[in-house]
Amino acid sequence: MTGLELKNVTKVYQEGEFTTTALNNVSITIEPGEFVAIIGPSGSGKSTFLSIAGALLQPTEGEVLINNTNISTLSEKSLSKVRLMQIGFILQTSNLLPYLTVTDQLLVVKKMGGSITDEHRQMAKELLIDLGLSKKLKKHPHQLSGGERQRTAIARAFMNDPNIILADEPTANLDTKRAHEVVSLISKQVKARNKAAIMVTHDERMLSYCDRVYRIEDGVLSLSNE
Repeated sequence: MTGLELKNVTKVYQEGEFTTTALNNVSITIEPGEFVAIIGPSGSGKSTFLSIAGALLQPTEGEVLINNTNISTLSEKSLSKVRLMQIGFILQTSNLLPYLTVTDQLLVVKKMGGSITDEHRQMAKELLIDLGLSKKLKKHPHQLSGGERQRTAIARAFMNDPNIILADEPTANLDTKRAHEVVSLISKQVKARNKAAIMVTHDERMLSYCDRVYRIEDGVLSLSNE
């Protein structure tokens, strides 16, 4: 079963009489257990690519498939459910809620889909322990280091057991040591939990953790030799 597939995806933005092609006939397949990097200069189409892969934007042309289901034609209500249940997002900033403990940061994801059970609490605890946060379960974000906050965000991304993990510049606010720790952890969790994962990054030191590296320029995606 395929994790994530983009088939001939084009995204065109229209402003008045001007059109901009942000993505130009992009095709890519990422299998469960694969960790893929996308690199490229600012304005190359990376953000648009991630937004379409994450069901935040609809393509102008082409198809986006998650587990062989075409999400390109779904209603906004259905897309919202896809984002919640099938996609885990890891962003540049951890985006933790300041008034919630580390454990509750994960449980809030479950609350969005219904009620919280003892099983959910146990899953949150196990995820956090797996990511080296066993002593931080009851801490609040201001009591954590930058790396710990980002690790909490990684755990949260895996909380709904999604099919897809999308990481947008996850090391942007971290020093080199913490950056390696975070990307190594993402890679390890992707493999252990058999997820299809994409990391958009400017940080080429992190590419060794990835199975394949693609470069995007002027909306065109190609396999990189890096």
